[in-house]
Amino acid sequence: MLEKLIHIDVELFLFLNGLHNAFFDFVFWWASEAWAWVPIYICLLYFVIKVYRWQALFVLLFVGLCVTLTDQISVHLFKDVFMRLRPTHNPAIQLQVHTLNGYLGGDYGFVSSHAANFFGIATFLTMLFFRRIRRFALLIFIWASVIAYSRIYLGVHYPADVACGALLGAFIGFLLGILYSFFASKVLSHIGFFRINAAE
Repeated sequence: MLEKLIHIDVELFLFLNGLHNAFFDFVFWWASEAWAWVPIYICLLYFVIKVYRWQALFVLLFVGLCVTLTDQISVHLFKDVFMRLRPTHNPAIQLQVHTLNGYLGGDYGFVSSHAANFFGIATFLTMLFFRRIRRFALLIFIWASVIAYSRIYLGVHYPADVACGALLGAFIGFLLGILYSFFASKVLSHIGFFRINAAE
């Protein structure tokens, strides 16, 4: 059963990775670069500060914690444990993989740290903003999905790497969202100059 699922995963990867052209080469190369999204980060920072004011300091600390957890867990509890070779390092298919600019990634790819990081952030921030900005969840998950898909396009992750990374990130983001709500209601609510909006 596992071998069949792996085979399907590889075939799906080869199909998706094979759908390339010059325009999407440009788009997904830059989509995978974290600094290329600086305008998005600035917009998110603006919304956090606008809604949470001084409490934004704590929101940003939780975002940093989220990225740290998703990144470290995806590497040390998944990549270093399962040691599944990336498509670019898999001798059976590496000659069929479409890559860009010589980028091959590290040896192991399960799970995708990019997917875990950005879906973690998306889930955590959605829990904070959903009641205030109805379209926020849709937009931020589209953003995370584009970044996650770029990893398949660039040939460094299988679809299962990305899907499982996204689920891992969403789970961590969800837990941190719950933890932040508890922290805001039990701790910050007792500090008079902070404006508590998380539970509204």
